[in-house]
Amino acid sequence: MKSAVYLKYYNMKEESQQTPQGDIITNLPHLGLIKVAGDDAEKFLQGQFTNDVRKVTAESHQLTAWCTHKGRILVSFWLFKRDDAYYLLLPQDSVDSTIKRLHKYQLRAAVKLEKMSDSLSRIGIAGPNSTQILTDCLGETPPSNINASLTVNAITVLHIPGTLPRYIVFTEIPQALWQCASKIAYPVEANAWQLLDILAGLPQILPATAEAFVPQMVNFQAIEGVSFKKGCYTGQEVVARMRYLGTLKRRMYLAIIDTDVIPQPGELLYISDSDESVGQILNAVAYPKGGAIVLAVIQISHAHKTHWQSQQGKALKLMDLPYVLENEEISK
Repeated sequence: MKSAVYLKYYNMKEESQQTPQGDIITNLPHLGLIKVAGDDAEKFLQGQFTNDVRKVTAESHQLTAWCTHKGRILVSFWLFKRDDAYYLLLPQDSVDSTIKRLHKYQLRAAVKLEKMSDSLSRIGIAGPNSTQILTDCLGETPPSNINASLTVNAITVLHIPGTLPRYIVFTEIPQALWQCASKIAYPVEANAWQLLDILAGLPQILPATAEAFVPQMVNFQAIEGVSFKKGCYTGQEVVARMRYLGTLKRRMYLAIIDTDVIPQPGELLYISDSDESVGQILNAVAYPKGGAIVLAVIQISHAHKTHWQSQQGKALKLMDLPYVLENEEISK
């Protein structure tokens, strides 16, 4: 018998949304895959991404990002290993542009870049019983630690952060896993997974917000998305300067907006007494309890009096993030 549904999401055009407790399973078509293989893959990626690629193994994955020379994030993603190759799990809309730009940096490196979105299915499983569900369906216990990985019988499992236990599973034959897991977990739309990402305070840099933020503005220092010890990478000087010499004036917040219209990434935020923007929407999705829940980058000094779209627009009601931001300095 299925447990009660934690997040029952129908098509976004439908109004019926509920929030009881339970387990969910969903396909993740909004996320694409890039495979990076070759003798120089580790060295090549180490010189590009914000996190320490050397720490990615068959048993450990990481959140990371790729920046411009000015330290602005182009795209954020999960990086993991499978069959001695690296994989980038990133927004589907960013796959082609990321491959094209990586090719420009490849030069003579022995690296092969390949789109894998059509070859490996991405399935999200979350909920209080998700660990047991995967154990029963895979015949192996999934990794217990956050950011741990497991590959068994050509199936790769990532344990990712969240307010609920949750996993992303990669497989070439998704039918067997889906049929097994959906006996307990309730099938939902991918926007339910996006809601869990937002509640976990995990930003996704999409094309609409590319090159807008340095990693600290989207809390990457608090969610293990950037290494300050790895050495040089594209944009590293700017990122390091912000940490050691700069004062952070903007950072990412979790908030609710009382609206029936879902904000779009990149839309601007204002305060009532100024026509200058004080922030941007990063990610947003319908909140089952009503309104929209968002991740937004806002000037710290104005965060508690921010409006969406205009000076008189809907106000943002801030919520607590599930992690602590240390040594936050407010610039006025």
